[in-house]
Amino acid sequence: MYWARTVLLAVLLPLLASSAFAQVWVPGNAPPNQSVPQAQTQPAQPPVESQPADATPVALPVKDDDSRLSPETRIELIRYVSGEFAKAKISLPGGKKGLHVQVGQPLDQKALMAALKDGGVAASAGDDVQITKMDFGGSDIAIEINGGGNRGRSWRDRIQIAGGGGGLPVSTSTTVNNDYGPAQAAARPGITLQLDFGRPLPEMTPDELKLYLSSVLDFSKQRSAAVQWAEAQPPEIREAIAAKRAAVGMDSEQVIAALGRAERKVRERQPDGVETEDWIYGQPPGKTVFVRFAHDKVIRVTQYPLPADTAE
Repeated sequence: MYWARTVLLAVLLPLLASSAFAQVWVPGNAPPNQSVPQAQTQPAQPPVESQPADATPVALPVKDDDSRLSPETRIELIRYVSGEFAKAKISLPGGKKGLHVQVGQPLDQKALMAALKDGGVAASAGDDVQITKMDFGGSDIAIEINGGGNRGRSWRDRIQIAGGGGGLPVSTSTTVNNDYGPAQAAARPGITLQLDFGRPLPEMTPDELKLYLSSVLDFSKQRSAAVQWAEAQPPEIREAIAAKRAAVGMDSEQVIAALGRAERKVRERQPDGVETEDWIYGQPPGKTVFVRFAHDKVIRVTQYPLPADTAE
């Protein structure tokens, strides 16, 4: 009997010892002795700002290699584009560095994201913005948006032509105030767009310049500030501006709208003590127009040579 119990214990003790380390398998878990695969962590992806489908610049007429922007065209662009309102089509960055826009190329999304990160969002898609300054370089146009500037005067009175090399303008800039449109447009942080042509600036119309900017700005839903100003003028003044001629009774703003900024100015004191200022357009012996002001009103307009219909 003793011998039988001894044999039984010898058989059961190893089994009991191994059961202390037994693993219980539950359906749905990994089977015993099988390693559980570790969850793989995907690296976080940077957020990507979605852009409108029409962010690619529209096709424009091909410009001749010899085409160069003339001083007269610069004045036209300032007159009809500077001061205009538009709606932002994408988020636009603030700060001095601004956004580089290559004409004829899609926007560089990585550069846009970097600029937004660096300068913050100065205008969101759909916001009203205003062009407040334009600087013409050799191959690019720096366009300031919501830049503020000297707000005490009208935008046409701040057209500046820097002369050089025989009196021909070599760079042109203008700053404007917020005379028209939503007041909040000029109250926001400034934005700078560098419109890069990659070649000497070609001739272009104001509408073509707006098309070059169409990847970031939408002018179609805004009423032209220049048109609003012109329509507010008396009929005879509107007619003279449309004909690009100065007329007696005009003020300085109206003359600039008709002829642009004068290349030269001469101040004189008349014998009766009245101070006059002559604005001179053109260069003898070619067509030259003298516009004389007194008390900020045109009192005389003289042209040399005389127009054919008045020459004797």
